[in-house]
Amino acid sequence: MKPLFSIILLLFYWSVSAQQEDIAFKYPALIADKINIPITLDGVLDESVWEEGNWATDFHQFFPSDTSRANVQSKVRIVYDDKFIYIAAVMYNLGPRDKYISTSLRRDYRGEQNDGISFVFDTFNDNTNAFQFGVNPYGVQRESLIANGGMLQTDLNLAWDNKWYSSAKIYEDHWIVEAAIPFSTLRYNDGASNWNVNFYRIDSKYNERSTWTPIPRNFSVIALAFSRKLIFTEPLRKEGANLSLIPYAAIATDKNFIEGTSNPVKPSFGGDAKISVGPALNLDVTINPDFSQVEVDEQVTNLDRFEIFFPERRQFFLENADLFADFGTLNVRPFFSRRIGVDRDETTGQNVQNQILFGGRLSGKLNEDWRIGLMNMQTATDDSRGITGKNFTVAAVQKKVFTRSNVGLIFIDRETLNSEGNLPLFNPTEYNRLIGLDYNLASKDNRWTGKFFYHQTFEYEDPENSMAVHGQLNYNDIHITASLAYTNIGENFNPEVGFTPRRDYQRIAGKYEYLFFPSSRFINRHGPGVETEVLWNETLGITDELHSAYYTAQFQSLSRLTINLNNRYTYLFAPFDPTRTGGIPLESGTDYRNTFIGFRYLGNARKTLYLTLRGDFGEYFTGNIKSIGGTMNYRMGYLANISMNFSYNNINLPEPQNSANLFLIGPRVDLTFTKSLFWTTFIQYNNQIDNLNINTRLQWRYAPVSDFFVVYTDNYFPSTFMPKQRALIMKLNYWFNI
Repeated sequence: MKPLFSIILLLFYWSVSAQQEDIAFKYPALIADKINIPITLDGVLDESVWEEGNWATDFHQFFPSDTSRANVQSKVRIVYDDKFIYIAAVMYNLGPRDKYISTSLRRDYRGEQNDGISFVFDTFNDNTNAFQFGVNPYGVQRESLIANGGMLQTDLNLAWDNKWYSSAKIYEDHWIVEAAIPFSTLRYNDGASNWNVNFYRIDSKYNERSTWTPIPRNFSVIALAFSRKLIFTEPLRKEGANLSLIPYAAIATDKNFIEGTSNPVKPSFGGDAKISVGPALNLDVTINPDFSQVEVDEQVTNLDRFEIFFPERRQFFLENADLFADFGTLNVRPFFSRRIGVDRDETTGQNVQNQILFGGRLSGKLNEDWRIGLMNMQTATDDSRGITGKNFTVAAVQKKVFTRSNVGLIFIDRETLNSEGNLPLFNPTEYNRLIGLDYNLASKDNRWTGKFFYHQTFEYEDPENSMAVHGQLNYNDIHITASLAYTNIGENFNPEVGFTPRRDYQRIAGKYEYLFFPSSRFINRHGPGVETEVLWNETLGITDELHSAYYTAQFQSLSRLTINLNNRYTYLFAPFDPTRTGGIPLESGTDYRNTFIGFRYLGNARKTLYLTLRGDFGEYFTGNIKSIGGTMNYRMGYLANISMNFSYNNINLPEPQNSANLFLIGPRVDLTFTKSLFWTTFIQYNNQIDNLNINTRLQWRYAPVSDFFVVYTDNYFPSTFMPKQRALIMKLNYWFNI
């Protein structure tokens, strides 16, 4: 442990002494004038405020290079009044143009696949969290939350929705966006005189990404370390509380053919409320929430020995989600919101949805340095399935330190109701608690990042060795990407409201990659890399190793190809069936070393027809494997997206283990009739779990962030088409601003 804490002390010293220039003040600011005239959002800049004042111009190229001005220029102007911040953006072309790429008319399009302009507002000037709003040439909106400084594209949460307004119009050699974002949609300090801001544009014809503030191309286009100042001519004021009510009404019916049970048509009612508490805090309240319209998870063939992580999609849990969910690291999460509303059906042994009765969450900023979050959720008791209601409490506080780093403290408590129905309200012997301290390092220029934490769980039996320790340091420069990590997970570390697929191990892992940037019409960057990890514990010694050497190339078309050579060592500390098909398992205490090759290909998503592909070929435990999977995608303009997710694993093992041919096929049809009417049908056939799933969802967005859903789900035995479970749901919600 001493080397780890020595590294932490060195990092603190380095963070204090670093003297890089503040990017936000390196470049000229943008002035936002306060206005008192109405603005019509029609894509026509005929209001006088657009004819005068300060425009953000001189966009810089981010891709394919980062050393010049953008070939196709853009300009942005911002003004505001007491209720809205208004944006005008003009995106120029090099000549007449009537075609732009929009993969869909559905809200929250993926940016890299579409023409579009995006506006990023870091309202607390912390270079860590921000709001993003985007519009494409056909007026389709996207909004998201950016967390963790936007260091990775995965730090962009497009599942967050809120109410704002925009219009786009296409002209002969340019297109224009006008947008109005209510201040009630944003969180910021009362009396704020400036924000950090950046804008970026993606253009398909010229294969170019450009940003107002220059961003080195080895970082993400949403990196918040690179921004400029947006200065308001008068300080911002928040007057009164903002309140949004989002009630819903739903009816549902379902039938379980295996158990011979069914539920008649049943109405339900509930809803959410969003209440501003002070200028920068938000209180979210939910009563009897219903998540039936949430899209089903994309199934995978699981050849791993451990549980698989699926992301949160439920809207209630998304705002400021990083404040709770980003404690820990990838496979050591102390809090995972999908644990709330899911419990074990004691009659079948399966995980099932469990009704959430009510909940509340207070989250946001106290000032530019402090963030807080407090959540409490209560689930229901279901005697028919042997489920006892649970209460979940999560409290988090985060303090900004130095320029972009922060320290966070989290407390998690899961209590179980007293099944006897009398006092005390909670069973004093059935609880699970965790306390954790995290330090997130981020340098001014984004080159150095890191994560260091100590977590400990507490239960009634009070077992020893119930801690988790982790330290990781990353370096990212134009040519070099490197990282080193150490993790120690105790034998009795048990975060029941989190995600930790295994316990009782120590892990050390490292990565080094070097990239070349050639002058080529075809290849944008390429280079070799190595990754390695070793896991061990005191009882068994080394239990796992994975060593990989790879070469990756990214093309000017944005497609990417990686080829890798891998060597894996696995010690089985429990019996394991390598096919997960119910065959005779390999015995515990045996070990295996396998060598295999693999590849990953990501196609150009802007093409009408494109492919993503992955494959692994070589040794697998006592036999061998040939694995290939990916997605074929076909786009019919912006009206229809047709895709086929597929996976095939040919596993050959000597007797007495099972060999297997595992298929997973998932065709998907996504129709966007208009910007407010969508129909998605998703079919998934998975012979590993012997299931055929059909999920079809019709969505009518009849008002901003207000929807009517019809959702039908069916599950069958694929060999006989005998039904397993069937459900039909209709749901209506409406967003009121009061």
